[in-house]
Amino acid sequence: MTPFGERVRAMRAERGLTLKDMADALGVSSAYLSALEHGKRGRPSWPLLQAIIQYFNVIWDEADELQRLAELSAPRSVIDTAGLSPQATAFANRLAGEIAHLSEDEIGALDAVLDAARRRRSGPGA
Repeated sequence: MTPFGERVRAMRAERGLTLKDMADALGVSSAYLSALEHGKRGRPSWPLLQAIIQYFNVIWDEADELQRLAELSAPRSVIDTAGLSPQATAFANRLAGEIAHLSEDEIGALDAVLDAARRRRSGPGA
């Protein structure tokens, strides 16, 4: 399941909505919407993302959060290391091979390292 799919599924459950009703309202099949929720399909298109935001009648921060989650929800990622160091290429390939075996705590720790690196690049107060 992707972060976007997890959030959409939770929003449906919170509102007591069925997959079929939502799919019908969005003009997509139930199978497609289920695959999107479970990470078996890529990110939603921009028009579909906007339709989902309207369907749930969310605004501002919640709409921004859905958009952010959609951007993070490609079920297959490619890391282009062309032009980077051999160490970066080795790390990317190692991560690709190991990610399925990492615990949620280990993934959280790696995510925290990336967040810290982004803050350092962005400068003070970022």
